[in-house]
Amino acid sequence: MERLDKFIADVSDRSRKDVKLVLRSGAVKVNNSVVSDAAYKIDPENDQVMVSGKIIRYRKNTYIMMNKPEGVVCSTRDGRSETVISLVPEDLRVKGLFPAGRLDKDSKGFVFLTDDGALAHKMLSPKKHVAKYYLVKLKEDYRTEYETAFLDGLKIDGGEQCLPARVKGVEGNNRYAFVELHEGKFHQVKRMFEAVENSVESLYRTQIGNLQIDAKLKPGDCLEILHNDVENLLAQTDFLTALNSVQKRFWAYLINNNL
Repeated sequence: MERLDKFIADVSDRSRKDVKLVLRSGAVKVNNSVVSDAAYKIDPENDQVMVSGKIIRYRKNTYIMMNKPEGVVCSTRDGRSETVISLVPEDLRVKGLFPAGRLDKDSKGFVFLTDDGALAHKMLSPKKHVAKYYLVKLKEDYRTEYETAFLDGLKIDGGEQCLPARVKGVEGNNRYAFVELHEGKFHQVKRMFEAVENSVESLYRTQIGNLQIDAKLKPGDCLEILHNDVENLLAQTDFLTALNSVQKRFWAYLINNNL
């Protein structure tokens, strides 16, 4: 059993002080009965709690897939630019929510948000090497010699050594490439293509581990991920399988929306 004010605060972005004000206003119902007592005990998994007419669902942790638009920062707060947290709908915006891993401000695509620190640590651990996949629009035509250079492990500006990576051209347009990385250096994809004398015009992250972004998600939209899908974040997948899936599911959408 759990105190009602603690439950509401934990599954929303309200402070305990704000929750007490909401309770006093009569806006909270437990099993269709108004409750104003902050210390009232509930069973989070079985009792129905409503705040201002909206059901507050119990979640041990929250997992969100977002299609990040260009110009939005992967941060909990920035002060100058809009953040991914500000795009999360109120009913999913729980306390402690953060982006697990970053995507550059001018890049788009799959960002994973959670309040589960243990899972995020597994995802971001260098020992785990969870793969991330990107569809990249290049300034110059793609060249097959990039494949050997990426696989050998590029040295990028400043002398940083990259882990072996995979890259391949995309059927239908020689200005596009598909990249698999197992690490996340600052602006890494852009710096890798600069190292092979090309440059990135736009970048879209399509997949993390074995979990691909929902092709129906519009820029700025997000959806809650089920627990069995969360497990796919840490799963291995095959590079060519991921590429073929992108070409089938995303190609027309991304071209029509300028990646």
